[in-house]
Amino acid sequence: MKLVVIGFGQCGGRIADQFARINKRARSQRRIEITPGVFAVNTDAADLSGLSNIKSDYRHRILIGTRKTGGHGVGKINELGAEIARDDSDKVIDAIRGAKRFYESDAFLLIASSGGGTGSGALPVLTKFIKERYVDKPLYAMVILPFEHEESTEERAIYNSALCIKSVNQVADAVFLIDNQRYIRKDFSLRNNLTKINEMIVEPFYDLLCAGEEKKTKYIGAKTVDAGDINQTLTGWTTIGHGQSDVPLFNLPLPRKSDFRTKSTEIHKGIQAMDEAMSELSITCDCSDASRALYLLAAPHKEMNMDLVKELGDYLRGIAPEATIRNGDYPRERTHVEVTLILSGLSNVEKVREYYSKSTTLIPEFKRREEETAGRLRTLEEVGKDIPTLL
Repeated sequence: MKLVVIGFGQCGGRIADQFARINKRARSQRRIEITPGVFAVNTDAADLSGLSNIKSDYRHRILIGTRKTGGHGVGKINELGAEIARDDSDKVIDAIRGAKRFYESDAFLLIASSGGGTGSGALPVLTKFIKERYVDKPLYAMVILPFEHEESTEERAIYNSALCIKSVNQVADAVFLIDNQRYIRKDFSLRNNLTKINEMIVEPFYDLLCAGEEKKTKYIGAKTVDAGDINQTLTGWTTIGHGQSDVPLFNLPLPRKSDFRTKSTEIHKGIQAMDEAMSELSITCDCSDASRALYLLAAPHKEMNMDLVKELGDYLRGIAPEATIRNGDYPRERTHVEVTLILSGLSNVEKVREYYSKSTTLIPEFKRREEETAGRLRTLEEVGKDIPTLL
C-alpha cells in the first residue's frame, strides 16, 4: 500500500518525518516505495527546519500563516490554526498535486497532535478540503493524544483534543488514535523518549505497507495483505499494535524436525507475538467492541504454517467476536516472528469519552473566567477614569 503522508504542526511533522525514514529503508532494503509523497505543514519555521528525512524544499516543508504568526506558531490556539489552514489550503493542495508519483498512491494519511494549536486546528480543516478534492482516495487521520502531564496541567490541551477528534472523525474515513502515554520509556531522556515514541508509532506500518508492494517472489505471501484489505478494514475509531517473538538464529539454517514439539514451539511464538501486539495497541480499548480486524504475520517462511494461522485467527476471534477478520502472511528471512494488528470500527473508546466529558465542563468554566477578567478590567478602568493620559 502506498500512502501520501502529511504531518501538521510540530508533532505531526516529526511523525511524518519518520514515515519518510521508513520509506528510505523500504527503498534501500526491499527496493519498493511505500510513501510516494511525504509533507510537513506548520506555522513555525523552526519546527520545519528541525526535520531530517522530508525533502527540504518549500513544496515538502510548507510554511503557512506567515502574515498572522510571523513564522512563530499559534500558541496552542487551534481556532487560529484552523483559520490559517482555511486561508492557505491551496498551498497544501498544490504541493500534493505536484508530487511526482502522487497518482500511484492508494490513500492519504494526515497526522497531528490533538493538544497543540497548528496541528489540532489544521488537521480537520485540511482533511475536509483534501477529501472533497480527491473523492476517490480513502483519507485516514492519525491523532496523537497528549501525555498525562499535559492533560493535568494544560486545560487547553483537553479542550483542543476534544474539538480536534470530534471534528476530524466527521470527515475522515478512519481515525488512528495514538495515546502518547502508552509509549513512554522511563529510562530515556526527554529528547530520546520523544524520538523513540515517534519511531514506535510508525514502525507497525512498515511491514503492513511493504507486504502489498513486494516484488520478489520469495517474499510474496500465500495470502497477501494489500491496499484493498487495509481499506476494507479501516473505518471510524482505529487502533494499531505490533509484537514480535524471537527465533534463535542458530535454528534457522538447520533442517526442521516435524515432531509435535517443533510444531508447538512455532505456534507458541506466533501467539506470543500476537499477545505483545495486543498489549502494545496504540490506545486502550475494549477489543470486543471492534467491528473489523486485520493481522499480518511476518516471519521466516519455515516458521509459518496453516496451524499457526488458524491458531492466530481463533485467538483473535475470541478477543473480537463481532469483528470481520482479515489476515495475511509476509515471508521474510529474519530472526523473529512479527504480528501487526489493527482493530477498527471501535464504538466505545473510553479516552474519547473522557475528553468529551471534561471539555463539556471546561467550556462554561472558560466563559466564566473571561467574564470575570472583563469585569475586573472594567472596575480598574472605572477607578482610574479621572486620571489624565499622555496620549
